[in-house]
Amino acid sequence: LKPHGHPHGHSHEHSHGPALPPSPRATDIVWMVVLGDGIHNLTDGLAIGAAFSHSLSSGLSTALAVLCHELPHELGDLAVLLRAGTAPRTVLLLNLLSALLSCLGAAAGAAVGQSASHLTPWILTATAGIFLYVALADMLPEVLRGAEGPGEGTWGRFLLQNAGFLLGSGIMLGIALAEGHIRAWLQP
Repeated sequence: LKPHGHPHGHSHEHSHGPALPPSPRATDIVWMVVLGDGIHNLTDGLAIGAAFSHSLSSGLSTALAVLCHELPHELGDLAVLLRAGTAPRTVLLLNLLSALLSCLGAAAGAAVGQSASHLTPWILTATAGIFLYVALADMLPEVLRGAEGPGEGTWGRFLLQNAGFLLGSGIMLGIALAEGHIRAWLQP
């Protein structure tokens, strides 16, 4: 590293060599995030497959719910992996491999839903429980955590968190209310 001095009193460091490997702790974080995300994607796929085996409208509403749930989740994983020092190409490859588990889960869920339809409600119930667990274990502590310093955006943070919660609840309510209409629209 060779600092470049500037007349206004600070310097910028530039390095054109290879990046330093992530620390062992960062590597552990990367593998925990990827493994957890893979298991999570597998259960999401199970729910989607089982719902599609029940009916097209159930499958579409479940897929939409999972999409709404997964977008912020995957963006958070992306941020954690990049912050841990993982190369962007590696992050994309790991996320792709993790997403493939969702496809495997969807195939398994559809197979179980077709051959043992009495298990479909159990799969959907377990997946709903996992969603609630993620909300309580991951998101609730973040919501309850205070601002970094006294008076730093407490009301703004509170309003933003509640707006997100109400938006998500409104989307889920809309899906639930529209499912009957979607089912009637999809049937020939």
